[in-house]
Amino acid sequence: MRLVVDCRYVRVGRHDGISRFTAGVVGALAERHPLTMLVSDPRQLESLPDQPHLLVSDPTSVREPSVARQVNRLRPDVVWSPMQTMGSWGRRYRLVLTLHDLIYYTNRTPPPEFAPPIRLLWRLYHLAWWPQRLLLDRADAVVTVSETTKAEIARHGLTRRPVTVVTNAADPVDAAPERSRPAGRELVYMGSFMPYKDVATLVRALPLLDGARLHLMSRVSDRERAALVALAPAGSLVFHDGASDEEYREVLLSATAVVTASRAEGFGIPLVEGMALGTPAVVSDIPIFREIGGDAALFFDVGSPASAAAAVRRLEGEWEARSAASRRQADRFSWRRSADVLLDLLERVAGSSSR
Repeated sequence: MRLVVDCRYVRVGRHDGISRFTAGVVGALAERHPLTMLVSDPRQLESLPDQPHLLVSDPTSVREPSVARQVNRLRPDVVWSPMQTMGSWGRRYRLVLTLHDLIYYTNRTPPPEFAPPIRLLWRLYHLAWWPQRLLLDRADAVVTVSETTKAEIARHGLTRRPVTVVTNAADPVDAAPERSRPAGRELVYMGSFMPYKDVATLVRALPLLDGARLHLMSRVSDRERAALVALAPAGSLVFHDGASDEEYREVLLSATAVVTASRAEGFGIPLVEGMALGTPAVVSDIPIFREIGGDAALFFDVGSPASAAAAVRRLEGEWEARSAASRRQADRFSWRRSADVLLDLLERVAGSSSR
């Protein structure tokens, strides 16, 4: 099987969710089967395995609809992309696309890093379901990252193609010693500050938790920082402004809980990252977090600071048991296991009858 994987969504300098998913799955996949990677910036190779690659156009380029003409020169049997937007006009290979979530159909604010024209197209695209159906039905099979999103895809009838779950995971970590409940109330949030993430609910819970501090690990704009500071008790917010992996690990290992109040997600990598180190998760009660956190996590009502604070207080009486359960729950997710599922799918697609 001549396998090509689309690695153009790997970010240079820092990962986002799709970038981490790509790098994690491709790294494990390369240990199982030879592959060729598509990149649009040679610096992306720093986050990828030592495998052959082809430099092609950027996924935001006007050339994207016909990028298959560049890929055809590799004569692949099957191509996998970690996004559903990969161009396919003129392709001479089987294609597997990925849909991570349906967040932006109900939360239409586009990611702030996009240029204005792309932000406009993003909003228009998510006004109706039919564009998504057109994209997905171009493929021979579809991948998503959770059973929750798979069910949503089915509920909205978004594709006639088979849908396979290839879960996200956390990068492997050195084993942490068995832990006892930390002193104080140190809470950790890793993620963006998009409106649907509802970080304000976490901040509004702090006055109800005497002495609690919320560590905000990601980069934050001056405007968002000022708005959050205005809601919080003095000294209760710790802005890390884009922590390194080492700093992130250190904070998690001293934390009471990893927390999020998000109203919608496709997965929840920070939950797995925290739980893998024995840091319990206290999270909003939405279906995807039930799937990822299982019996190890504690849940609170969406949009309720009082419920969030109550969950943190309850955790403190159960911390050691929740910590051990968190490690067991995190073990369910690994890039190797995800790569095994994906490779099986790709082999079946490549071996299917001619298009």
